[in-house]
Amino acid sequence: MKQSFPGGIWLPSLKQTTAETPVQPITAPERVVLPLIHASGNAVSAIVKKGESVSMGQKIGHSDGPSTAHVHASLSGTVERIEPWPQVTGLRGLSVIIQSDGMTRRVDSPTGGTSDPIQLSSAAIRATLLESGLLGMGGAGFPTAAKLGGLAKEPAQCLIINGSECEPYLTADERVMQDYPDDVILGIKLLAKASGAERVVLAIEDSKKEAASIMHRHRGSDRIEIVLLPSKYPQGSEKQLVKALTGREVPSNQLPHQIGILVHNVSTAWAAARVVRTGFPPLERIVTVTGPGIKQPGNYLVPIGTQLSDLIDAAGGFAGSPGKVVVGGPMMGIAQADLRAPVTQFVNGVLLLPEEQSSYPEPIACIKCARCVDVCPVFLLPMRLEAYAMNKRWDDAAMFGAEDCIECGCCTYICPSKRHLLHWIRIAKERIATTPDDAD
Repeated sequence: MKQSFPGGIWLPSLKQTTAETPVQPITAPERVVLPLIHASGNAVSAIVKKGESVSMGQKIGHSDGPSTAHVHASLSGTVERIEPWPQVTGLRGLSVIIQSDGMTRRVDSPTGGTSDPIQLSSAAIRATLLESGLLGMGGAGFPTAAKLGGLAKEPAQCLIINGSECEPYLTADERVMQDYPDDVILGIKLLAKASGAERVVLAIEDSKKEAASIMHRHRGSDRIEIVLLPSKYPQGSEKQLVKALTGREVPSNQLPHQIGILVHNVSTAWAAARVVRTGFPPLERIVTVTGPGIKQPGNYLVPIGTQLSDLIDAAGGFAGSPGKVVVGGPMMGIAQADLRAPVTQFVNGVLLLPEEQSSYPEPIACIKCARCVDVCPVFLLPMRLEAYAMNKRWDDAAMFGAEDCIECGCCTYICPSKRHLLHWIRIAKERIATTPDDAD
């Protein structure tokens, strides 16, 4: 049996439609929406004003905090307005809206760039990534420089590059390894040097044989270990990946980098290589647009800030009557209520489902089968957490580890009674996080 982690489920991949589709750029949209708030909920300060002319790569939002990153214009044009705008998270956040001038004016490279990035010092690589505002492109959107800065004084024990992409339908990471292998390998080397990692591992699910083969051919030395893992969900979750590859468990309420292990996505490595080599911030990312509800499914190179509606149009538009648009995969993605929301650095996929595949089954009573317990990768009791949440017993939910839930959705997927387990656990997590300690 190959390396893996306890729990989890085996899902149909549903990747065939786009796995063999090379990345293709979309035409730059007429306007982009650039949020001044990150997935963490923390905001950055606007440093441009309405009516101001901006160039591609120009800094428009300044970060002062460790959990935020600078924001840059992804096209040249005029600041149309700065106002709250729908986000893919379902909330509204202050955003800079830029109207394109149809040109490609660029600022001078902020960090100069270099034809031989690997010769830079680790401090110089970290400084470049910090100034670029690069966020993790695997879905969480945590600032890349902050992960590096969050290490203890000692170098990282292990750098894990996550090429698992375990969500059904999504193939952006698979294609970045096939279409841009040299950039991926360079990015891995840069992140390894910046972190001082003793061990470097590229983890790929065993279903991605072509991507693994290409990475083997381009890695250049045995310094980068390539490990094939079972195609089990949620293999790509950080803590489960750490467990599978190192045998170590990340403690409750901690992240891998706090115990000397860094996990970065392959698309983050790809972007890091481009940032350090060119000196420009990330202006675009690869997004899988897929599902039975889109006419031209594929992997697209998309300017950051492109609205979902424009991206859907670029992929041919809706196929039939749309039922649901999901940012991310079907397990952990977020259903969208407003297609004006923009693509950000952490948007790796857009899944479109027709009406007949978008209905929720009506739950029935729990039959106490404990399947949700068997598949939970963090050893929780989902049916008990659901009961506590439904009865507003937040203290009990906290005591039974609700905050450790990684929101993978395995429990909801496996439940024969079709109970909305994850929905209630999310409510419990939110209430635990926002309820004062002395509240009833």
